[in-house]
Amino acid sequence: MPISETDPASYVTAARAPEDFDSFWASTLSFDEPLDARFEPVWARAITVHDVTFNGFGGQPVKAWLAVPTGTTTRLPCVVEFPGYGGGRGLPHQCLLYAAAGYAHLFMDVRGQGSGWRAGDTPDANAGDPQHPGFMTRGVLDPSTYYYRRVIADAVRAVQAARVHPLVDPTRVAVTGISQGGGLTLAVAGLVPDLVAAAPDVPFLCDFRRGCDVAPAGPYPELVRYLAIHRDRAERVFDTLAYFDGVHFAARATSPALFSIALMDESCPPSTGYAAYHAYAGPRELSVYPFNGHEGGEATHDAVRLRFLDDAFSR
Repeated sequence: MPISETDPASYVTAARAPEDFDSFWASTLSFDEPLDARFEPVWARAITVHDVTFNGFGGQPVKAWLAVPTGTTTRLPCVVEFPGYGGGRGLPHQCLLYAAAGYAHLFMDVRGQGSGWRAGDTPDANAGDPQHPGFMTRGVLDPSTYYYRRVIADAVRAVQAARVHPLVDPTRVAVTGISQGGGLTLAVAGLVPDLVAAAPDVPFLCDFRRGCDVAPAGPYPELVRYLAIHRDRAERVFDTLAYFDGVHFAARATSPALFSIALMDESCPPSTGYAAYHAYAGPRELSVYPFNGHEGGEATHDAVRLRFLDDAFSR
């Protein structure tokens, strides 16, 4: 663990949102294109999985899976989940936990990813200027072209897509994800006001400057290596990243939240997770795993999260 992480729980971010943060996102989410969500059953056992396509940012098609218990005839609470960095939606049988618990579950693909650890099917049509390998520096010189503008807009649309399915109760939708998925969870919680709950685990995309300063592994060093070459661009890069910081989304989120943080996490240093946790505007709970790295609580925390969601959906 980096030496500067000796007391991460006391860390409070110095990051400040741009003055036009809210208007930037209001403009980004003013979609001209219809959602056009389509659901095709592709796999059925005790759980039925639908191949989902919906129009994301710029009207570009985004893939997902929607899993529901087979034989369901009534509307179900729904968990919308976002994958970790480099991963995609995978295969239909890889994400069955929430459907096995009796919920509907939409698992969103992430554009351009899905070749790092789980396969994906959604291209990124806006690849943009030269970048450091990975996704952190794609279009990073301007908020309007930055990669995560498109991904976050897709994530908001994923919630909209889940809500139009006839087996989903649109008033009972929660969001969750691990790492990058945790950062996207915070973004959606800050942009969609009527969610039932949010559960970000070991969240990435929080307090970018702090992450660059202390993370010895994972995606934050992509930014460091980019700036080591482009020495004159640091201010411009961090000005862009401020529009995508999970800390600022957390400050706008009001649904009940369950965070998890791992104190030996070198990819998403615990102080960055605490930064978002302390900034979170709604009711919040925290599970801390002192002896784990970026894997976090894994199956142990799955059980904690399921109890949290059970409570949230029953309110």
